[in-house]
Amino acid sequence: MRTKLLSLVVILHTLNSFSQKVKGTVLYNNYVIPNVEVINSNTRQLTITDAKGEFTIDAKTNDILIFVSKQYQLKKLMLNPLLYTNGVLEVDLILKAVELSEVVVTNIPSIKLGTDQKWEQTKLDQYTLEKTTAAPQVQGVYTGTIVNGLDFMRIGGMLLDLFLKDKGPAKKEAPEIAFKDFAQSKCDTVYLKKTLHLQPEEIGLFLEFCDADPKSKTIAANQNVLSLMDFLFEKKTAFKNLATAN
Repeated sequence: MRTKLLSLVVILHTLNSFSQKVKGTVLYNNYVIPNVEVINSNTRQLTITDAKGEFTIDAKTNDILIFVSKQYQLKKLMLNPLLYTNGVLEVDLILKAVELSEVVVTNIPSIKLGTDQKWEQTKLDQYTLEKTTAAPQVQGVYTGTIVNGLDFMRIGGMLLDLFLKDKGPAKKEAPEIAFKDFAQSKCDTVYLKKTLHLQPEEIGLFLEFCDADPKSKTIAANQNVLSLMDFLFEKKTAFKNLATAN
């Protein structure tokens, strides 16, 4: 009995020592892969999968097959009877990771806005100009964008502000003074009583009477004291005549 078992082991070993035709298919996600190089690293024999992803190569158990493709990761496989399905060797490959080309990252400083709106707008304009300049431009074709990304209407307004600042602050017009206030500031109550012979209760009414004359506005605007006194004398007579008539 031992002799028979020993003989069987010798026969199997002998069979395994001889190469045989190994048939196989190379796949990726159940899709066949053509043009994959299949190399027997023990014998240095090479073959290539056909349009159906199939190959045939001489190999024996424990030989190492190497599968090489540009799009897929290299795979090494040691042959043994458990790898076969219905006498065919099915090999699954893994797709290589896509290599990204070099990416240039431009460091753009962050922009912090402050309280000076005009100064901050200048910084934003500079950032917009740099960004637009860096972008690819179509030569000879108007794309409808503002040249260099600048708002010329707003920039024109800024230049106008600078021009006005260079000219200096505009002169402010003197506030208009009421005739009654001007008359009371230059002619006191004693003057109105003794010189114009007005009663205390007539002073307010008299000034209202004078203020109704359009000429009073010119006198108040010019602030001429002599013109004021002549005007008061002139209006005093008319005021007295009006009071007598009533």
